[in-house]
Amino acid sequence: MLASRAAGLARGLGAVTQAWLRVPRGCSLALVRAAGAPPTGDWRPSARPGPRGRLLSLSAAAVVDSAPRPLQPYLRLMRLDKPIGTWLLYLPCTWSISLAAEPGCFPDWYMLSLFGTGAILMRGAGCTINDIWDRDYDRKVSRTANRPIAAGDISTFQSFVFLSGQLTLALGVLLCLNYYSIALGAASLLLVITYPLMKRITYWPQLALGLTFNWGALLGWSAIKGSCDPSVCLPLYFSGIMWTLIYDTIYAHQDKKDDALIGLKSTALRFSENTKQWLSGFSLAMLGALGLVGVNCDQTAPYYAALAAVGAHLTHQIYTLDIHRPEDCWDKFVSNRTIGLILFLGIVLGNLWKEKETEETKKNIGSRLEN
Repeated sequence: MLASRAAGLARGLGAVTQAWLRVPRGCSLALVRAAGAPPTGDWRPSARPGPRGRLLSLSAAAVVDSAPRPLQPYLRLMRLDKPIGTWLLYLPCTWSISLAAEPGCFPDWYMLSLFGTGAILMRGAGCTINDIWDRDYDRKVSRTANRPIAAGDISTFQSFVFLSGQLTLALGVLLCLNYYSIALGAASLLLVITYPLMKRITYWPQLALGLTFNWGALLGWSAIKGSCDPSVCLPLYFSGIMWTLIYDTIYAHQDKKDDALIGLKSTALRFSENTKQWLSGFSLAMLGALGLVGVNCDQTAPYYAALAAVGAHLTHQIYTLDIHRPEDCWDKFVSNRTIGLILFLGIVLGNLWKEKETEETKKNIGSRLEN
């Protein structure tokens, strides 16, 4: 009896499968779209998984989706569901803090955590400011039309109140630093407020973003040392700006068609088919500046090994980039977190290596004195 039921079930499933396969592709796609799934051309996965039938996930998007429903639009306004921007803001801070550590020592973990908190808050504030400025433009671009302000989930007044809260908390973080760093950090606020407007004015808004996103390269060093050392901080800041020009130009290629239609500017539109040549030039400038940082900081072999790995990663990233495929641009953009982490690890290991070299030097000097 069980065998006959199983056979009947198998025949039923086979019939359903064959019927589904006979449905025309256009009908299948229409059914998928009607069900709310993205069409084939929409390469981004949905950030809102259904409440049932999903495996437990600890991804940032899943955490946001599990938050109370009234909070979700605000968390999305901060881009907590897409943490790559926070990483790209935070990593230059980690480089600077690590470079400022004493030879043979790990970076200051308290400062790393403090700057991590600040990065979350300031990236959230920057996204809020950006979405307030761009709410009318965002409605016209398919990728940004569902942002909370553009979609009407949050009013402009509510977004200003939320922005005030974020900036107040960020100020609390800033006040934990020394006076020099407090003044230096406050000076970045003008950049944070104005950089979203640059896409209306110039084809180089990515440069304005670079000046803003890499301020931590200056602030991290001053938070440890009490002031900036120009021989280290300036080339580090410059290298971060070059890095931002690389990854944000790649990012901008996702929206270049919509940007051209609504009159916004970007380096993606400026460089067009010559993008890879420009990105290669920015990569060389970035690596050269980082090499200068290493020389001025007396860095050791692990740092330069990390620099070689960063160069290899950038070479592969640019060589394989397809600027006409938004999904590939997104993947290449996200991979820049790996570049930042490689460099951070190289700085930490290079600094620990200094202690080894120092001890060996002491032994050599001692043995010479004894002889």
